Amino acid sequence: MPGKHRSPLLKKPNRPYVALGLEGSANKLGAGIIQHNEDGSIRVLANVRHTYITPPGEGFLPRDTAQHHREWIINVIKDAVAKAGVNLDGLDCICYTKGPGMGAPLQSVALVARTLSLLFNKPLVGVNHCVGHIEMGREITGAQNPIVLYVSGGNTQVIAYSRQCYRIFGETLDIAVGNCLDRFARVIGLSNDPSPGYNIEQEAKKGKRLVALPYTTKGMDVSLSGILTSIESYTTDRRFRPTGAPDDTKEDIITPADMCFSLQETVFAMLVEITERAMAHIGSKEVLIVGGVGCNERLQEMMGIMARERGGQVFATDERFCIDNGIMIAQAGLLSYRMGYQTTLAKSTCTQRFRTDEVHVAWRS
Repeated sequence: MPGKHRSPLLKKPNRPYVALGLEGSANKLGAGIIQHNEDGSIRVLANVRHTYITPPGEGFLPRDTAQHHREWIINVIKDAVAKAGVNLDGLDCICYTKGPGMGAPLQSVALVARTLSLLFNKPLVGVNHCVGHIEMGREITGAQNPIVLYVSGGNTQVIAYSRQCYRIFGETLDIAVGNCLDRFARVIGLSNDPSPGYNIEQEAKKGKRLVALPYTTKGMDVSLSGILTSIESYTTDRRFRPTGAPDDTKEDIITPADMCFSLQETVFAMLVEITERAMAHIGSKEVLIVGGVGCNERLQEMMGIMARERGGQVFATDERFCIDNGIMIAQAGLLSYRMGYQTTLAKSTCTQRFRTDEVHVAWRS
C-alpha cells in the first residue's frame, strides 16, 4: 500500500528499484525485499522473520542471540528470495541495520550483508533501525506529517520531522517501555512465545484492580525503572496471589493480571501525555505509533481517545510491520539509495548507539 506523502525531493523512479533489507538488532531476525515502482507505489515482495525465543523467566543474551542469527540467516534470506521471485543479481542494493541494537547480533547480520555485497557486487546501505520503523509506518499507513511515538524493547521516543531530520522531543531517561514490560513478564513467569509483551497484554485484559504505581513524566521525558521496581514489589505483598491460587477470588487480593493491567495503564498514560504535548507544540493532528510495543491494542486505544479529543487520528500497523522486520530496513535503505547515498565497505560497521536525530533524511523536504 503506497503512502500519501511524496516529497518533491524524491522523484518517481524511472524504473523499478528492488532492495534486500536485513534486520537483526535484537532477537528478531528478518529479511525483506521491497520494490519501488515507476508510479511511486511500493510492493512488499517478501517479509520473512525468525525469532529467537528463550524459556519463561529468561531474557536473550547477545552471544546466544548472535548465534541464533548466524544459524538462521541463510535460510531466512533464501526463503525471502524464493517468495519474492527475484534473483540477488537483480537487486539494486543491500540494506542492513547499522544500529542501534545489541552489538553481537548486529555484527552477525552486518557481516552477511557485506559478504553478499562483495559476492554480487551490490552497493551497501547502512540503515538506522528507528528511521526504518518510521518510514515503513509512514508508507503503510499514509500518515503525512505525524508525531511519531516509537516504542520498542530498546527505545522509547517521541519524534517529529523538521528540516530533513527526525527530531526527538522526548524519550525515556532510563529503560525502554518494551524492556520494562519484558522484564516484568519474566518476574511473573510469563512465556516468551510469541513475545513477553504480547502475553502481558493478554493477561492485562483479565485485570480488574488498579494498584498504585509511580507516574513519572519529567517534561517531555519519562522514567520507567522506578515503576518496574514498584510493580515487582507487589509480588512479595501479602495480598499477592499467583494465577490459579485457591483464594485468588477474594476481594482484597492482587493477581498477576491486576499487576499487568496496572503497569500498562500507568505507563501508557505517561506515553499519551508526552505525545499530546508534542502534538500541541507543532500543531499536528496525526500520531504514528511504531515499534514492537506499538502493536499493543490498549496503547492504540488510549492514544486514539486522546487524538480524537484533539480532532486528530492515530496511525498504526499490525505485527507484520510493527515488530522488527527486514522490510522496514529495505524501505529506508532504498529511499537513501535513491537519493545517492551508499555505505562504503570501509564504513560498513554497526553501532549499539545510533540516535534517530543523527540521520540526514534527504528524501523528505
